[in-house]
Amino acid sequence: MHLMKSKTTIILLSIIVSIAFILSSCSSWSRTTSGAVIGTGAGAAAGSVIGKTLGNTAAGAIAGAAVGGTVGAIIGRQMDRRAEEIAKELDGVTIQRVEEGIAVSFDSGILFDFDSSTLRAEARENLRKLAQIMSEDDETELMIVGHTDSVGDENYNMRLSLRRAESAANYMISQGLSRNRVSVEGRGENEPIATNETDQGRQENRRVEVAIFASSDHIERLEAEN
Repeated sequence: MHLMKSKTTIILLSIIVSIAFILSSCSSWSRTTSGAVIGTGAGAAAGSVIGKTLGNTAAGAIAGAAVGGTVGAIIGRQMDRRAEEIAKELDGVTIQRVEEGIAVSFDSGILFDFDSSTLRAEARENLRKLAQIMSEDDETELMIVGHTDSVGDENYNMRLSLRRAESAANYMISQGLSRNRVSVEGRGENEPIATNETDQGRQENRRVEVAIFASSDHIERLEAEN
């Protein structure tokens, strides 16, 4: 009898632990969670990963546009839909839902040849698709930020990162994105998201980030309506 009670207790505890695990997993996979990553294409993370690092400049642009409250919740739901659409259309990129915005990160090796700021032909398709998606409304602004690893001269890296950000921005503008919705920054080697002591870390640091956040006009409209 005692043995049967012990087995029953073990089974009940197992069920409780399983339920807790499932609930915890659901929370972690929520795409409205700050910092969630939606991975698509070769080498990108699958599903949602919490806590993916983002450069300070892109993160700051998104955080600076956050308003919270009812309006923030509305913007968050709009960004959820945009992030889903971007994830569906683009390949080989990492997409993060951060606060009330979206961050799209491109490996610069996908966009550019070594030591070049000229877009590779095969890279233009992703930027074209992103420009097309973002041109469907005038509710957002974009900041495009270029980054490098720490190899080479710091000043040269800063200039290269800016040229690459400008190259990506100009191409997206040529595909119909309004120029007054786009800003660019070059951060060189100043905002690493991984160590520069390994090849893998340096590759992660060589990237172009696109921060997408609500425009001030859109925020004002929503505040007036709510």
